[in-house]
Formats: sequence, C-alpha cells, structure tokens
Amino acid sequence: MSAGDRPASAAPLRSVAVFCGSNFGSSPAYADAATALGQALARRGIRLIYGGTNKGLMGVLADATLAAGGAAVGIINRRLYARGHLHPALTAHEVVEHMRARKARMAELADAFVALPGGLGTLEELFEAATLTQLGDQTKACGALNVLGFYDPMRAMLTHAVSAGFLKPEHRDMVLIDDAPDRLLDALQAWQPTQVSKWINQPGA
Repeated sequence: MSAGDRPASAAPLRSVAVFCGSNFGSSPAYADAATALGQALARRGIRLIYGGTNKGLMGVLADATLAAGGAAVGIINRRLYARGHLHPALTAHEVVEHMRARKARMAELADAFVALPGGLGTLEELFEAATLTQLGDQTKACGALNVLGFYDPMRAMLTHAVSAGFLKPEHRDMVLIDDAPDRLLDALQAWQPTQVSKWINQPGA
C-alpha cells in the first residue's frame, strides 16, 4: 500500500483544528486546559488551526501554543477582523468572508478536530465536523477535551440518541472524549473510520 493509499489516521497528525470558547468560563481550570492543550500541540509539532481571535480560551490556546514554540494559524471572518479581534502574534492568518467559510477552511487545513469547552459555536462546530465524518465526506477524527466533566452531558445525550434509535453506538463512540490532552491526541492519532452505515432498520439504505 502506497503512502497515498493509507487512511488519513495512519499518517502523523500535522495540523489539528481546535474549537473553543471566546469567553473564559467560570473556572480557571478551563484556561489551564487550553494552555495544556496548546503546549501538547507544540511539543508534538502539531500546528494549531483555530478561529484566529485573541478572546477567551481561543486567545489562551494560541498564546500557549506560540509560547511553547509551536505554530498557530488563525482563520477569522471579516466581521471579527474588522473589530480588531485578530490575535496579533500568529504564525499565519487568513481572513474569510463569513463563519461558514471559516469552518470550511479550518476543516480543509486540519487532520483532526478537538473541542475545548465553549458555547453554541463550539458545539455546532464539533457536531458539524463529526457529522461530516459520519457521512464519509471526510475521514478525520473528532474529539473533546472533557474539562471538569464539561462534555459529560453531551456524552449522555449521544447515548440517549442511541437508545432512542437515532444513532448507532459506533457513531456515538466516534466522538472521542478524554480529560487529558496527550491521551486525547493519542486517541485521535490512532482513530480509524467506522465502516458502519448511519441508517438504522431501513431496508436498502
């Protein structure tokens, strides 16, 4: 099998897109986790792809990556750029027209995805990435850093979707969840795409 024929997960992770809050959250543990993830990315030589701002956990993550000698690439939409939200010290940045273009460009550049704690945008970005992987539109691992149990309710919701007949267990388990950055990155590296159809009890699907 040639290098071009290997599944994406067989190659080293070169770039990881991280979704996270533009606020800091109610506990310093969230910023500590963003710092630890940035340091882990830099230590492994993995380029950070993120939303490009200096706000909240996004700024903490970029600062930590850069301070540890890593590369941080920001993809920011024009409205936020015009407001002066671009992190001033990034390795590189791109300005795109809107949020949909930002997500698409981040997905194009990334080999895998990680969600830190965050709000609506973070959750939406994680689920879009996971859905595209479920549908086979991409073969990229998705994970969540479970700081202070932040993603426990999401895990419970996905399990409920399984029991309610809307999701297969293999697709629930496709979203990797861990509370340690290095273990999560190891799991993303080792991940292999499932070959299970998304359809449940539908003949011919």
